[in-house]
Amino acid sequence: MLGGGGFRVPLVHQALLDDSGDPAGRCTELVLYDTDRARLDAIGAVLTQQTARHEGPAPAVRATTDLDDALRGADFVFSAIRVGGLAGRVSDERISLAEGVLGQETVGAGGVLYGLRTLPVAVRIAERIADVAPDAWVINFTNPAGMVTEAMCRVFRERGLGDRVIGICDSPVGLCRRAARALDTDPDRAGYDYVGINHLGWLRRVVVDGSDRLPELLADAPALESFEEGKLFGADWLRALGALPNEYLHYYYFNREAVASLREADATRGEFLHTQQSGFYERLNAGADTDAYAAWERNRREREETYMAESRKASGGWQRDSCDLDGGGYDRVALALMRAIARNERTTLILNVPNRNAVPGVDADAVVEVPCLVDAAGARPLSTGAVAPDQLGLMLTLKGVERATIEAAHTGSRDAALRALALHPLVDSVRVADRILHAAGGF
Repeated sequence: MLGGGGFRVPLVHQALLDDSGDPAGRCTELVLYDTDRARLDAIGAVLTQQTARHEGPAPAVRATTDLDDALRGADFVFSAIRVGGLAGRVSDERISLAEGVLGQETVGAGGVLYGLRTLPVAVRIAERIADVAPDAWVINFTNPAGMVTEAMCRVFRERGLGDRVIGICDSPVGLCRRAARALDTDPDRAGYDYVGINHLGWLRRVVVDGSDRLPELLADAPALESFEEGKLFGADWLRALGALPNEYLHYYYFNREAVASLREADATRGEFLHTQQSGFYERLNAGADTDAYAAWERNRREREETYMAESRKASGGWQRDSCDLDGGGYDRVALALMRAIARNERTTLILNVPNRNAVPGVDADAVVEVPCLVDAAGARPLSTGAVAPDQLGLMLTLKGVERATIEAAHTGSRDAALRALALHPLVDSVRVADRILHAAGGF
């Protein structure tokens, strides 16, 4: 695990502990890699107590600050790094909000700034993986996940290693499961037609026993507004769209309200997490919290309860459902992905992978977020059929932004960085983009 001192590492560890599959296929060793030894020690204490609470086999856990040592012999490399830490996120958010545009870590100007800072590191890591562990599968959760996955994919493709980099996100699976529950359907029994790129996608069908039940849900306002996306977007707008958007599309469809709510807040999301997590790590390393796991769980719960708080405020103010507070969900996606590849357990998952020919109108090497068939050979995107013009247009615009960011990170071109910012639909002026780039101190 790259970013092994990260706050959400225990979620993945718990998924490995809960793995009830063939014992011969279980993870035997979890190596935590981080550049910060103190964070590794804190998370190590949480994992030790987490293991003590578990009955049954558990992977051996060790920690290292040596990247090559972490990579040697790995079957899977899980990447969840944060270049610049939460202080970098705070800066991205505040610089953007000072110009009156969205301050969010993966969407808008903040996402571009985060990408410019993260991509060079992600590419260097991909190169080390290709040299030290060329047979490993890379599972990327590092944000901005779409552009980071695409940049890492290019490294593997240039080395002739194939499509061994796969991006994951918890937003699509959360949306799909909530929609199924609103239909009183077991989420594991339904099939989902989802199309987009990371943090920009739409659920177009919910298929149960061969029938699409999404029209039924769209026609039932109380059911539609009983879960997060229905509350965020409102039944009228969802019926007008004829689809269920990923929660991050709230920043596009209700941009004015979202920006106003963010600017009125006492602290940005980055500032809240920076304060919360700094205190958590400091207390653990000082020995102030003797029950490391309980301390982590309290902070995790608070983190989930406050997720997208400003967007919820902008859409009327409401609390998250208890079923959405258990964890991110990406940990379960990661486990399902690893099991499918390691044990050849054929399954379908919504993943970030090169398009090939899955989405018409998008080039083959562009990383898209679509349902994929996964087995020992990896993840193969399933054909989506035609995409609505408004959806495809937004996807292509944001893909252009992602690629300009990748170009700028690779070449150091200020022109490319300016293009990435100015062409983003949530940045409303070239001059604003130029000032943001200057304030960020880059290029």
